[in-house]
Amino acid sequence: MVSTSDFAEIATLAGDPARACMLHALMDGRALTAAELARAAGITAQTASGHLSRLVASGLLRVEPQGRHRYHRLASPAVARMMESIMQVAADRTPPPRPVRTGPRDKALADARTCYDHLAGRLGVALADAMVAGGHVELAEEAGLITARGRDFLVGLGLNLPNTGTARAFCRPCLDWSERRPHLAGALGRALCHHAFDQGWVRRVEGSRAVSVTPAGTMALRRHFAVDLAGF
Repeated sequence: MVSTSDFAEIATLAGDPARACMLHALMDGRALTAAELARAAGITAQTASGHLSRLVASGLLRVEPQGRHRYHRLASPAVARMMESIMQVAADRTPPPRPVRTGPRDKALADARTCYDHLAGRLGVALADAMVAGGHVELAEEAGLITARGRDFLVGLGLNLPNTGTARAFCRPCLDWSERRPHLAGALGRALCHHAFDQGWVRRVEGSRAVSVTPAGTMALRRHFAVDLAGF
């Protein structure tokens, strides 16, 4: 059972503005250096080093040495789910009395983004809806499964599907904080996201975890998934 002190420690670590910025910067699934994370948080490299040491020691981040560099990434999908849940709760708060203006980047994030290692936003939800409507996956509130028809469909598209016996959940819903409906997560969501990048259906928006759908992606999503991106 998780102790109150452990719970408070994680809440305190994630609640610091600078550390929250760094955790959020890693929500697109990539690994970043301490210098890159310092810039994302708007703090000095020395201050970032102290924050990162605490995040690694707590198990929220892990370090991947590569040559002379040390890259940081979220330690697990559970950490990403925690961050996505916090964003959902934050979005549910009573709106401020004065209207908040949102810019193009906010719309881009709502339209299509990465949520750790899977696709989210309107695009992610549309893909989940299409997979359910096509009889390719079945989603419940806390769990999901891929059907035999769905596996054949995705293999036919060239997806490299992981073994369903892996330790990580193969298919599960992830409540989208902007759409308030589920997109696909788990190993299946990761495979679909990687395939979309590999095939050039989507590309990253620099400086953001938003992604844009390419013309080739628009055609492929309409042809294979009957997803119409009009208005995206």
